[in-house]
Amino acid sequence: MLLTLAWGSLFFPGLFALCNWTLRRSRPEWTNSDRLMISTRLVSSVQAVLATGSGIVIMRSCSDVVNGRHWLAREYVWFLIPYMIYDTYAMYLSEWYRTRDQNHGHSTTFRNFLSQNRLMITHHAVILFVLVPVAQRLRGDLGDFFVGCIFTAELSTPFVSLGRILIHLKQQHTLLYKVNGILTLATFFSCRILLFPFMYWSYGQQEGLSLLQVPFNIPFFCNVANAFLIAPQIYWFCLLCRKAARLFGTPQAKKDG
Repeated sequence: MLLTLAWGSLFFPGLFALCNWTLRRSRPEWTNSDRLMISTRLVSSVQAVLATGSGIVIMRSCSDVVNGRHWLAREYVWFLIPYMIYDTYAMYLSEWYRTRDQNHGHSTTFRNFLSQNRLMITHHAVILFVLVPVAQRLRGDLGDFFVGCIFTAELSTPFVSLGRILIHLKQQHTLLYKVNGILTLATFFSCRILLFPFMYWSYGQQEGLSLLQVPFNIPFFCNVANAFLIAPQIYWFCLLCRKAARLFGTPQAKKDG
């Protein structure tokens, strides 16, 4: 545990510093805000790939979805804790560099940061103070398969990050941006929305239950936890759909006008 925490504490800030240094050397014309924003997104994408890979390994190793065990189900959570702390600080650092020309003090910048990133900060806090204790202690020795499923939800993150980078670089008009938007919607819907019916279906297959029977044959708190987890995913997916509608609807609107 301590070794994994130490590795995570070195890996994510170190990768962030390396990305920032590389961009400083290769793109000297970019501002600090540009480099920090892109570095943050690159590190998020690396974490997402590691989490997704860990999740797939866990799922494939657990033939019993309730009692199956794999060491990564617990160990990667310890690796994730430093990332969440680092990512919160990196987001604040990016906000500070973005607004420092406006002569805001740290207190004003911090308030703006909290205001503009409420949902993401809440998301990080829930993972650290709710999901980590559940995954590491409260669930006992059960449910490694489902922990692996939750890890694979990160598959959409690289596409979301690439979209943010392209917007920041004002590349919304490119084919890459549009293709990436389609992939973002597809991976987000598959791995963050359909993931929950899939977990119910997997349990039902093992227990001989239909998908509709599963919610009535598992502890009530499991349904509440899943509802709590899927709610922000649905909200974010709706936001992505609105952006996609504006992106693909603009040319037609101009033509009609």
